[in-house]
Amino acid sequence: MLKDRIITAIIAGLILLLVLFAVPQIAARVVILLLLLLAAWEWSGFLKANNVVRYAYLLAVAAVIVPAFFLADSLDSRVLVFQVALVWWLLALLWTWFYPTPVPSIVTWLCGLLVIVPAYVALDWLFLQGPWLLLFMLGIVLAADIGAYFSGKAFGKVKLASQISPGKTWEGAIGGLVTVALVVAVESYFLGFSYITIIPLCLAVAIGSIIGDLTVSIFKRQAGLKDSGTLFPGHGGFLDRADSIAAAAPLFALGLSWFGPGVLRLPQ
Repeated sequence: MLKDRIITAIIAGLILLLVLFAVPQIAARVVILLLLLLAAWEWSGFLKANNVVRYAYLLAVAAVIVPAFFLADSLDSRVLVFQVALVWWLLALLWTWFYPTPVPSIVTWLCGLLVIVPAYVALDWLFLQGPWLLLFMLGIVLAADIGAYFSGKAFGKVKLASQISPGKTWEGAIGGLVTVALVVAVESYFLGFSYITIIPLCLAVAIGSIIGDLTVSIFKRQAGLKDSGTLFPGHGGFLDRADSIAAAAPLFALGLSWFGPGVLRLPQ
């Protein structure tokens, strides 16, 4: 299983680099859009409905995010979406504390929009600011995920949210945050970032990625699903890989709206 996950991750990583750096900008943006529509299709599986309802849900999400493709390349046109995302993920954090709770279908519909739409708007904006900025955000999520996995395997004892994801532990979560802090500290040393600004921002984004993972797990558990799909061998569906990113991306973009994108002097 671990071997399949590693191979799949390497292949997906190479494809990601190709999309971000080797294809025309418009093509890369279309790929991001299509991936988020794929996430919407997988989310529709949580509705436990027939294909007619699933296609209706996909069209509803598309009706919201496709116009976002034409938003201006500025924070002013998108920051409200990121602020809504912040409120949503704070509420989702509270939800993880009180779960299990009933999840009506209308709540699943609405929460899918709150997960997918801000994620698309943020990923598209980050890419337009420069592929390296998007890659930096993805690196935060990856560092948190890797750190949590190995820390949890080595030291995990206290369950983080046993009703939602029994395999996750507090030791793993702390290990993921420590990994993020170390990685960002090293990057800050070599690239001249401000420790005082970047490390807290990245830790907040990493915490958001954990919340995103747990929140999507709530809907999978409610629907009786282990994975959202089968796109990636050993990993599940696209949403299984992007649940953390869905929370991290708008929170990272919102943080940059507070501090200014120039706080990260990355290559364009």
